[in-house]
Amino acid sequence: MTQLLGKIRSTPLLWLLVFVPVVLFTEHARPEAHVALFLLSVLAIVPLAAMLSLATESVAEKTGDAAGGLINATLGNLTELVIALTALAAGQYALVKASIAGAIVTNALFMLGASFLLGGLRHHVQDFNRVGARFQASMLFIATVALLVPSAVATADHVADPVALQHLSLMLAVLLIGGYVLGLFFSLGTHKEAFASSEHETHGDAMPIGIALVTLAVITVLVAMVSHIFVASVEVAGAALGLSPAFVGFIVVSLVGGAAEFASAFSAARKNRLDLSVSIALGSAAQIALFVGPLLVLLSYVIGPMPMGLDFWPGAIVMMLIAALSAAMLTNGGHSTWFLGVLVLMVYAIFGLTLYVLPPAQ
Repeated sequence: MTQLLGKIRSTPLLWLLVFVPVVLFTEHARPEAHVALFLLSVLAIVPLAAMLSLATESVAEKTGDAAGGLINATLGNLTELVIALTALAAGQYALVKASIAGAIVTNALFMLGASFLLGGLRHHVQDFNRVGARFQASMLFIATVALLVPSAVATADHVADPVALQHLSLMLAVLLIGGYVLGLFFSLGTHKEAFASSEHETHGDAMPIGIALVTLAVITVLVAMVSHIFVASVEVAGAALGLSPAFVGFIVVSLVGGAAEFASAFSAARKNRLDLSVSIALGSAAQIALFVGPLLVLLSYVIGPMPMGLDFWPGAIVMMLIAALSAAMLTNGGHSTWFLGVLVLMVYAIFGLTLYVLPPAQ
């Protein structure tokens, strides 16, 4: 614990943790102050993301980058799951679907591309486990295909039977969750030797595993609480800035909700641990598509006003498919440079500009 407090005192960025109790108190005392809550929640999420990054790196020192990336992706996606559950209970299915599609695209393109760029600026060429990257990219592609089928079939064949489409979504949700569980058993069990990380320098200042796990749990809860405040206020702020709900869900919520994962992936890339960065980025995207999205479909039968399907608007379909294909192609070589990161970020920027200028019809 002394070591953890020492890190906080010696890192100016972590001094922003003071905004965590401030935003929680403001939300209780002035729930109508949406603009202030929006700004305070952003200031609170940034240091929480940095703390989550430190704890994840300490866990990865003990468990390896594959398991460490899985832990980070799971805890990071827990924040997005809490956000989606809140919107699901309120019947805001458009926001839920926008956040699902946005999280997949943001993790597969923005997080991966920025990791390549930041790591490449410090290291000339970086290598990573090509087998692990191709596995995650393949899982993401298969999941994306399953997410696209209901929308594509309904549009192409002019299917107007919502009950049949809902049944298809339910069956696909169960299938995807089963595939995700088997993928974990394959990568962490029967063939874990194929996913071993390349050798990297260990850091003597890593937190003990017990303190790191407790820190991960506490910070994840705080991130979920602050993210809930952020989502409740971002709609008013978005309307004031002229942003469409699709842009808010697809871009803004995904970027802020994934801040913890971004911090971990970017820090690992700068330390030449690109295996961890790729594992976080693609693992998180695949987990959203294979587990979080399907889980929300199942939970909509319990907490939602009506069942939710896996049908998305056409623009989201195109963006998710391109993101999955781009991730598969760009990780096929097993090494990266800073310019490769620039190319990936350009694809993400194209998506963001398109959603800003040409938002989908509501």
